[in-house]
Amino acid sequence: MFKLIIGNKAYSSWSLRGWLAVRQSGLPFEEIVVPMYDQDWDKRRQGDEFAPSSGKVPILWDGEVVVWDSLAILEYCAEKAGRDRFWPADEAARAMARSMAAEMHSSFQHLRREHSMNIRQQYAPAPLSEGAKQDLERLFQLWAQARARHGSGGDFLFGTFGAVDIMFAPVVTRLVTYSIPAPRFALPYMQAMFDHPFMQDWIAAAQEEPWVLERFEQPAG
Repeated sequence: MFKLIIGNKAYSSWSLRGWLAVRQSGLPFEEIVVPMYDQDWDKRRQGDEFAPSSGKVPILWDGEVVVWDSLAILEYCAEKAGRDRFWPADEAARAMARSMAAEMHSSFQHLRREHSMNIRQQYAPAPLSEGAKQDLERLFQLWAQARARHGSGGDFLFGTFGAVDIMFAPVVTRLVTYSIPAPRFALPYMQAMFDHPFMQDWIAAAQEEPWVLERFEQPAG
């Protein structure tokens, strides 16, 4: 059985991606939530279970096999459970979905840095930096293209829930947390993401967490 080690559900965007990937696989797993940045955090990260990832979460153990980094975990789960659970069947759609997932993994630095994930909060709107505006322009451009070209089969970017939605899930929460305006076409997609049962389970668990990290409890700006 898988063992998935993740950080706080309220704050850890990469953990959300890894966790959604394992849930999407349908395979059984043991979930271990490790509170980040508490007094034992540095010592805990030096343990054998964290050694392969240099102390970062999420990290997935499958017996003696270890996978870290959320995109690698996603691909490992796809190999184990079947790629049709994660990627579109159509070649052109699959190529676009892979490209979008990879771009989400490596880009949007201003949006990440200036609007950290806090799934328990919703702040009043605040001015955005030029870098964040550019990130959002690109984000909505990608969403619009995916929905227009390949999204007719359902409410998600490529119709049905899959890998690319998993990669963009934390961004959807950021838009809500920081009251960032989204174009009208994006609103049904965002609602579908929040209504997805996996997301509902994650959000409910985040609300019950006892840990509060002040560094993530301040609004943007």
